Amino acid sequence: MKIAYFDCIAGASGDMILGALVDAGLAETVLRDQLAALKIKEFELKIHRIQKRGFSAFKVDVVITDDKTERHLSEINRIVLESDLSASIKEKAVEIFTRLGGAEAHIHGTTLEKVHLHELGGVDTIVDVVGALIGFEVLGIDEAHCSPLPLGRGFISGAHGQIPLPGPATIALLKGVPIIGSNIDKELVTPTAAVLLTSLCKKFGTIPAMRLKEVGYGAGGWDLPIPNILRILIGEHDSSESEEGETLAMLETNIDDMNPEIFDYAMDRLFQAGALDVFYFTVQMKKNRPGTVLHVLCRPDDVAAMKRIIFAETSTLGVREQTITRYALPRHIFTVESAFGKVRVKVAKWAPDKFKFIPEYEDCRKAADANHVPLQEVYRAALKIAETMLHNF
Repeated sequence: MKIAYFDCIAGASGDMILGALVDAGLAETVLRDQLAALKIKEFELKIHRIQKRGFSAFKVDVVITDDKTERHLSEINRIVLESDLSASIKEKAVEIFTRLGGAEAHIHGTTLEKVHLHELGGVDTIVDVVGALIGFEVLGIDEAHCSPLPLGRGFISGAHGQIPLPGPATIALLKGVPIIGSNIDKELVTPTAAVLLTSLCKKFGTIPAMRLKEVGYGAGGWDLPIPNILRILIGEHDSSESEEGETLAMLETNIDDMNPEIFDYAMDRLFQAGALDVFYFTVQMKKNRPGTVLHVLCRPDDVAAMKRIIFAETSTLGVREQTITRYALPRHIFTVESAFGKVRVKVAKWAPDKFKFIPEYEDCRKAADANHVPLQEVYRAALKIAETMLHNF
C-alpha cells in the first residue's frame, strides 16, 4: 500500500500541495494534460523551482487570464461533471466542493443551493482541488496522513472586508483535526488546503510506518521567518508484514481509600465515554497499605473526558498521563450461521494467508444459554465455520 504524509511545516495551501506532488513525481506534462480535461481556458499553469530559506521547492501558480471569482456550487459541480476527468476524480471533486459549499453556507446562514463561493469559487481553487486529485491518482496513493496544522493570526482581505485569521471557512473545515497555534501573522492554512487535507487524509498526527520512496517540497507565496514549504513523504507500507501504529493515551492513578463496590461503576462510566480499555491491578502502596491502580487506555481526544470521570467517580486526587503506541491488526467482523444460531466472528490478518478468528463472547453466551449447551461447544462450532471461509479474506 502506498502512503503519503503531508508534513505541514509552515501550513498548507492548494498551490503548496500541488507543488509538493509535482516534486514527488507528478510529471508536469501529465498534470497539464489532465487539467485540460476541465475544458477551462481562463488560466495558465506556471511551474518553476524556487528556494525557500535554503530549501529547493516547486512553486505552482495558477495564473488567471479572465475569471470571475464568485460561483454557485452547482456551477462548479457542472464544470467538474462535464469534464473528461476520470469518474473517481469527478466523484471526489464534487464531494470536496460540496463540503466547501456547506462550510460557506453555514457561515453565511444560507443553503447549499444559494451559497456563493466568493474567492473559493475561482478557477484557481478548482484547479488546485482537481490537480491534487490528479496527483493522488497518477502517483497511486492509497492512503494519506497529515501532521497537526499550524494556524496563524492577523487579518486577510476578502469579499466581506477584513477577515480575522484563522478564517471562518478554514476553522469550520478543520473541526475534529489537531491544530496548533503559530505566532506568525499570516494565513498559514487556506480553506482550499483545509478541505483537501481533511477530505484526503485518514489520520492526523505522527508519520506512519512506511518505507520512504519519495520526498516532495511545495513552496508557498509568503516570505516567512521559517521556510514557507509543505513537505510530502511517500512510501510503501505492507500491512501483511507489520501492523499499523496508533498513538493513544494511557491514564493511571493509585487508589487506596475507596469502597471497592465503586470500581465497577467507574469502569462502566469510562467505557461508556469511549475508553478503549479499563483495567485494575493490586499494589502495595506507601505505609504498606494495599491499593489498586486504575489504568485507562483512550484516544488523545478523549483524555479530558476520561480525567473528568476519574475525578468524579473515584477518590483519587491526581492522574498520570503518558503517550503510547498501540499496534493493532486490521480486522473486521462477519456473521456465521452455526447449529446454535448466528454468531459474529472477528477476523484479523497477521501474515500472508495467516488469520486469527475470534468468535464474539456475548453471541456465544446467548447461543449456549438458548440451546442449553456448553459455551465452549458454541465457540468451537463458530470457529470451525469461520476457518472454512478463508477464501473470503
